Amino acid sequence: MPVLYYVRHGETDLNIQGRLQGRRDTVLNAHGLRQAAECGAVLNGLFARNWRRPQDFEYVSSPLKRARQTMEVLRATLGLEPLGYETDDRLVEIAYGEWEGLTLPEIEKNNAGILAQRERDKWDFAPPGGESYRQLADRVGSWYASLARDTVVAAHGGGVRALMALLKILPDDQATHAQVEQGVVYVFADGRLSRYA
Repeated sequence: MPVLYYVRHGETDLNIQGRLQGRRDTVLNAHGLRQAAECGAVLNGLFARNWRRPQDFEYVSSPLKRARQTMEVLRATLGLEPLGYETDDRLVEIAYGEWEGLTLPEIEKNNAGILAQRERDKWDFAPPGGESYRQLADRVGSWYASLARDTVVAAHGGGVRALMALLKILPDDQATHAQVEQGVVYVFADGRLSRYA
């Protein structure tokens, strides 16, 4: 399989507030814009180390604004035309349904015990009107299987967790709990995951 350079979108105000974003079309804050530029610099170093040029790769983003902004800033940092990338709907974040915009304490207050139920089987649990990690993995896996060359992607934390499970880097139940940071480049290559910041 081609090498995948995966960048989670930069920080948003909802991230700071601890609110589930899911499909909400939020934008990066000032710190998130800096994180996107930092990821572009990291990518530039990784490419140079491997005697590659930024234009040697495919570039694709989730269609949500926070991911597109991340892609455009990192492409500009790499000296590429900011808008010269594709989007793919299969890369959108996991849908949290009725939970979107809420914090975990707010969710628990409205429905006591629901978070414990989710923790018992996070892979198959779907919030009301939302989707499970298994459903997310089905669509992200379909996208990943379609890759024809080494690719840079800007998307969401859920996608990294789905790929960790699909590629057997972590068991399903551990992948759903993996910490996926912003301002980091995750490289999936040869069945392994490396992290660069």
